[in-house]
Amino acid sequence: MQLNPAQARAVAYLDGPLLVLAGAGSGKTRVIIRKIRHLLREGWAPETVFAVTFTNRAAREMRERLKEEAGEAAQAVSISTFHRLGLRILRENPRGCGRRSGFSILDGGDVDSLLRALLRQQLGDAAEPSLLKEEARLATSLISRWKNEDLTPEAALAQARSSGERASAALYEAYEARLAASNAVDFDDLILLPARLLRGDPSWRATWQARVRYLLVDEYQDTNGAQYQLLRALVGSAGALTVVGDDDQSIYAWRGARPENLRDLAADFPTLEVVKLEENYRSRQTILRAANALIAHNEHLFEKRLWSQRGVGDPLRVVSVEDEDAEAERIAAEIAADRVARKGAWGDYAVIYRSNHQVRRLELCLQALRIPYRISGGGSFFDKSEVRDALAYFRLVLNLADDMAFLRIVNVPRRQLGASALAALTRVAAASDSALLPTVHEHQAVALGNAYPRFARFKAQIQEARDGLRRDPPAAVLRSLLEAVDYEGYLRSQEKEDRSRAAARWQSIELLLSAIDRRTGDGDAPEDVLRSLMLDDGNDSEPSDSEVQLLTLHAAKGLEFPHVWLMGMEEGLLPHRNSLEESALAEERRLAYVGLTRAGDTLAMTVARKRRQRGSVLESAPSRFLEEIPDEFLRWEGLEAPSEAEQAVKAERGVNALRALLDG
Repeated sequence: MQLNPAQARAVAYLDGPLLVLAGAGSGKTRVIIRKIRHLLREGWAPETVFAVTFTNRAAREMRERLKEEAGEAAQAVSISTFHRLGLRILRENPRGCGRRSGFSILDGGDVDSLLRALLRQQLGDAAEPSLLKEEARLATSLISRWKNEDLTPEAALAQARSSGERASAALYEAYEARLAASNAVDFDDLILLPARLLRGDPSWRATWQARVRYLLVDEYQDTNGAQYQLLRALVGSAGALTVVGDDDQSIYAWRGARPENLRDLAADFPTLEVVKLEENYRSRQTILRAANALIAHNEHLFEKRLWSQRGVGDPLRVVSVEDEDAEAERIAAEIAADRVARKGAWGDYAVIYRSNHQVRRLELCLQALRIPYRISGGGSFFDKSEVRDALAYFRLVLNLADDMAFLRIVNVPRRQLGASALAALTRVAAASDSALLPTVHEHQAVALGNAYPRFARFKAQIQEARDGLRRDPPAAVLRSLLEAVDYEGYLRSQEKEDRSRAAARWQSIELLLSAIDRRTGDGDAPEDVLRSLMLDDGNDSEPSDSEVQLLTLHAAKGLEFPHVWLMGMEEGLLPHRNSLEESALAEERRLAYVGLTRAGDTLAMTVARKRRQRGSVLESAPSRFLEEIPDEFLRWEGLEAPSEAEQAVKAERGVNALRALLDG
């Protein structure tokens, strides 16, 4: 496909740092791929060109499309997520990052378990589980935010403004100490530690700047503080850099994204060139005009307005319904009828919503009409308990100091190692400043009492598997270990009432072993195979043409559909009732903008007059975002476009409803 003038300019510009402000549906991936091809044709060695993005799916799409455009030369170009690039840097110099080779990567469940264990130490064993859960949830969020902002525990404590923040900062220090002792990192460390390494070690910074002769960054608006520091360290003063992003689609503040990185980029690179991609290839003009009008209510560093040559299209429908039952019935019935009328595919239709709870009634209606559907953003394959168990065995074999893996599987299957036995082991380990499994030694037999033989037997099984890695492939070693502990028998004992369920869970183990086998090539270290698995999100499959897509606004980003329903354009849902402060409201508006710009041909939005909330039926008010879209772009159904007086009454009802929710 031929590039438009703005795209061609972005591809050809190599005179300095470049920001490509790419609106929704403006062909940003095409620009990145063509620019890489242009770099190769201009003489850049493929191995010196790096591209980073945020999801495995996006990285995979880039690799596939680059291979089509550039052929075999594309194989040497590095295209990865930020986390995989950070892992590569960390793996080459773990000691410079405070770790040893063979370090483990903790997933979200491991982090939660570790923080709860540390809290239990601080608060005592009598602490209520609900309190531990809530305190761990708060600490997880704060620690991740502090790491994304490149704050040490000391700096976090100095900035803490409340007793809760001060308690989490103290926990942060203990958490970091435990990670180092366990030779482990969390996902935030995969960015933070390499960024600190490159910033603090001139030799390693020079090494990596020599490797990365040109860097391209996708979805730049989603970068956090640590990611920005990493890319700055990689490109240095040379500024051989192209970043592609759209501040109007920055919807991840909750995980540290900083749209203000656009402003920092302009300040740090004074010669920054800006190219705007404003021609949209996805949507009808009316959809884009409505989206432009909505997002114009946010402040912008760089202004842009999307436009399209695809024709005007129909107005956006605002469908007023009685309640959520009528909403679900209306959406399901219209999708069924519209598909027949258009002779289209189920995959042409998407229903998008702010929160997962909104979709429950719709599922029932789709099932009743036998409409196939798929919910995106569901549980990952790697979230399954049996898969996490098997990975914990693998992790412990590779890193005997991985206390979180040890604690997960020391009693899976059951080995009669209860709380008192683990408490004794923990005391001995703390006294000798050792990880748990290495503490199991014959000279500690007296201290561990009757539990020692069982601990020793478990350690011997792990050691035997560890020795097996010297001669056998990782998948074969892990299979032998799982057979030795009779993990399949354990699954059968867990699913006594449903043998098919036990078989299905063991099949997940087989799939995991196959994945390990596929990833194990000549010369691949078992540690690298495991880390590759840990960085998979397990939810990267593309939408299917044979299923209606049900997905949250966050999950919808980057996708497009001919026909979109946006559920719940109401105060309290979009914008969400917890996001009514001005800064949060701007992000809610960006979420609505993302929802609008997913649609290609038609867009319908629902407004329920009543909704059930926490056991009560409350009146709803249309979203303030509908007021920000000119009436000429909307067609109201089920009620006339409200007058100003009616809007005032509805706004008052919305405020009262929000008060009732908050009071409840």
